[in-house]
Amino acid sequence: MSWLDRLKGKGADEAQTPEDRPMPDRATAPDGVEPALPPAEATATASAAEPVPALEIPAPPPPWPPAEEEMRSALVAAQKGDYDTALSIWEPLAREGHGRAQNNIGACFIDGLGVEQNLELAREWLELSADSGDPVGQRNLARLCLKGLGGAQDTTRALELYRLASEAGDAPAQEMLSFLLFEGTSVPSDPAESKRWATAAAAQGIGSAMTRLGLMAHLDAVSAAPTAPDDSEAANWWRKAAEAGDPDGQALLGAAHHLGAGVPRDRVAAFAWLLRAKAGNSPLADRFFDAVRATLSPEEEAAAERRVSMAEEGPTPAP
Repeated sequence: MSWLDRLKGKGADEAQTPEDRPMPDRATAPDGVEPALPPAEATATASAAEPVPALEIPAPPPPWPPAEEEMRSALVAAQKGDYDTALSIWEPLAREGHGRAQNNIGACFIDGLGVEQNLELAREWLELSADSGDPVGQRNLARLCLKGLGGAQDTTRALELYRLASEAGDAPAQEMLSFLLFEGTSVPSDPAESKRWATAAAAQGIGSAMTRLGLMAHLDAVSAAPTAPDDSEAANWWRKAAEAGDPDGQALLGAAHHLGAGVPRDRVAAFAWLLRAKAGNSPLADRFFDAVRATLSPEEEAAAERRVSMAEEGPTPAP
């Protein structure tokens, strides 16, 4: 039986079930396919509560064990589009219980990378990865459960998985958990928990989490002073989000400059940010784009476009 045939059958010996297969505790190419956690990082995470000896010269990191060397080789192959090679490496590791390898196989089945798309098999491999404790596998499985892909829709299970991955430090999971708790549509709303996870994701550079923190600050400001809210904190978060490349953050910062909300009123800066937001397909940009453009002279519009051109070469629009 080829490795590809074995992938479709999941188990090296088909009598095994996900529950009785032995798995260790844990283990970017295209979305979902990610490298394994380096052993040095895993060791540091596991022993964070233990006292750290005071060493003037830190010990060199341990060498990569064979499995992690193989994972690195597979990731390089995947980044080059050689999924046949990558899957042939991940398959035996996955059967030994390597959570990240199991996730990567599941991700390939989601997008049809090197295999025919098969959401049912994707979900089975991601179940194995999640059970292995891999936070990326937990996050990817949560997405399938939330949308009902490859099996029944299960928002309770999705929320549980997003929370597990978030607690393990997975930034995209923290952002998605914050979003779900903020929107309160598929799961009960919890503004305090949403803010906590948005803050955690923002600390790891997730721009959309910064945008949400700005929205939360704006709502708090309106609640405190409905007629004259102080949006300086909101605008500060939107600037961070905009500079991190989040299109919605760029749109809201543009709107803030247009209205003089938390930042100085600046038509050119407003339009420059809205141009970038529109290029990033932010639906929020359309709400303000024409109104801001109508206030500009031809010279100001050209100045805004120059700022965007400069930003694409390096600097971000000012102020």
